[in-house]
Amino acid sequence: MKEELFSYRDLAAYQRSKTLVSEIYGILESFPKKETYALCDQLRRAVISIPSNIAEGMGRVSVKEQIHFIEIAFGSLYEVMCQTELAKDLNYISEAQFKNIEETVRDVAKPLSGLRTKRINLVKGIPEGK
Repeated sequence: MKEELFSYRDLAAYQRSKTLVSEIYGILESFPKKETYALCDQLRRAVISIPSNIAEGMGRVSVKEQIHFIEIAFGSLYEVMCQTELAKDLNYISEAQFKNIEETVRDVAKPLSGLRTKRINLVKGIPEGK
């Protein structure tokens, strides 16, 4: 059965990462102007990297390459978490905003981890569901 073109759109990790992008872009509106080319730019790049790498990875034929891009997405997810924690420490966002982002990050991490595990199992020859 031929895999559907752009099937990455159906992945929970991809869909939830787009929600995270929206949340981050929303909070960046309230950051001080002095952070426009520093923390704001860094956060934008990191959060955009998550769905972008999921999509790019799923466009690769090699399962090992897919895993590589999933792991890059994970790294960017952790980067977003670190940067929002710094934003909280600098009083750019509230504790409530931070907790909301933290929850969304978890919502992305869970299916992303499952996707990575499925791909690793394929490389190891472990049937799905084992």
